[in-house]
Amino acid sequence: MKDLIIVRGGGDIATGTIYKLYKCGFKVLILEIPNPSAIRRNVAFSEAVYQGSQTVEDVTCVLSGNIDEAMNLLNTGKLVMLVDPKGDCIEQLKPMAVVDAILAKENLGTHKGMAGITVALGPGFEAGRDVDAVIETMRGHSLGRVIYQGMAIKNTGVPGMIGGFAKERVIHSPAEGILKNVKHITDVVKSGDVIAVIENGEERIPVKTEIDGILRGLIRDGYPVTKGFKIADVDPRLQEYDNCFTISDKARCIAGGALEAIMYLGGRTEK
Repeated sequence: MKDLIIVRGGGDIATGTIYKLYKCGFKVLILEIPNPSAIRRNVAFSEAVYQGSQTVEDVTCVLSGNIDEAMNLLNTGKLVMLVDPKGDCIEQLKPMAVVDAILAKENLGTHKGMAGITVALGPGFEAGRDVDAVIETMRGHSLGRVIYQGMAIKNTGVPGMIGGFAKERVIHSPAEGILKNVKHITDVVKSGDVIAVIENGEERIPVKTEIDGILRGLIRDGYPVTKGFKIADVDPRLQEYDNCFTISDKARCIAGGALEAIMYLGGRTEK
């Protein structure tokens, strides 16, 4: 399919790129794993895996059960998701481009042979060797920059600064177990509030926020987590309630880079 772009991953950052490509008229197929762990679930197309569909802003993604169904839906103009963690359908569908938006900080199998145009978001890939282009995902002056030779900035493990807070706004699981939510996305929380508990046998380990703010992201209730697993995100800016329902500035900036790379590489190929 000459106008098909396959995007591996449907989390909130990936959703920014998916949204922009779809709005620009491309057919877009999202490939996901069976149990995605998006935190900003309100703005992640990956939630379609659980719900059958997911609407972000004014675009709805629908889950397909197999390749044939996905093709039929794509041909009717739908944004489509397929559970295919290894990307087995890519060889069969032969898309014009493949975008790796898994953001695993490492390459989980995407390579230049997958399509005429290959783009990856973030570190773990070398442009010119693994893929045709890499998009910078680190907040700062280079966010969204297209790299055609070389790699993105290495993952620092420290979240970007928002409202004067960085690592304090991201919450990780204190233990292994099953996550049970106490609070919900959009709740206003205070430092020390219990937002969830981790159930491990008879143990119930509380998960607390370090800062005041709006609970902008929280993994689905009942999700199995490991110790240190990222499970929640607090935005200290209380006036930014609407951000819980809209694609972030970071995701939109990265999306612009991905679109630029595809248009540039596509034009070069045609010439």
